[in-house]
Amino acid sequence: EVPPRTAFRANTRMENSMHISEVMSTDVKIASPKQSIQEAARMMMEIDVGAIPVGEGDKLVGIITDRDIAVRAVAAGKPANTPIADVMSHEVKYCFDSDDIDAVSVNMADLKLRRMLVVNRQKRLVGIVSLADIALSGGPDDAATALSGISEPGGEHSQSEPGVHGLEAILNRGQ
Repeated sequence: EVPPRTAFRANTRMENSMHISEVMSTDVKIASPKQSIQEAARMMMEIDVGAIPVGEGDKLVGIITDRDIAVRAVAAGKPANTPIADVMSHEVKYCFDSDDIDAVSVNMADLKLRRMLVVNRQKRLVGIVSLADIALSGGPDDAATALSGISEPGGEHSQSEPGVHGLEAILNRGQ
């Protein structure tokens, strides 16, 4: 179950627009927050993805990305047996499978997200949509919208200090 406070609703419905359900990936594995980051990385490698939802029981509690592992764990000197919970993003951002691609791409740009979890109306995880999924759907305008917003520095999901980029921020903390 997904907490209601982070839901994104696409209120704009355009004629002939595609829905997220038409482009999302449905083969989604879920990791436990107690699993190690090494196990998460192995799962990502096996299914060729860059992000895995994290769940406890029937509740989504976060998402872990390859970047979380690289920046929050490896660059910070954390061991491979570090629990996923220590480095994952805790806020779950999602869209509905019936949402329009154009509205979701705008939301991804605003939130600076390259991937977004997809739930059905019962708030059960049914997939994940990435910028690549949107681009491959034949929607270059939607992909361009999302990419232009995502590519701007900063934002809520930035892993760097203001004015200092990711790895540089971590490496300079010890000085």
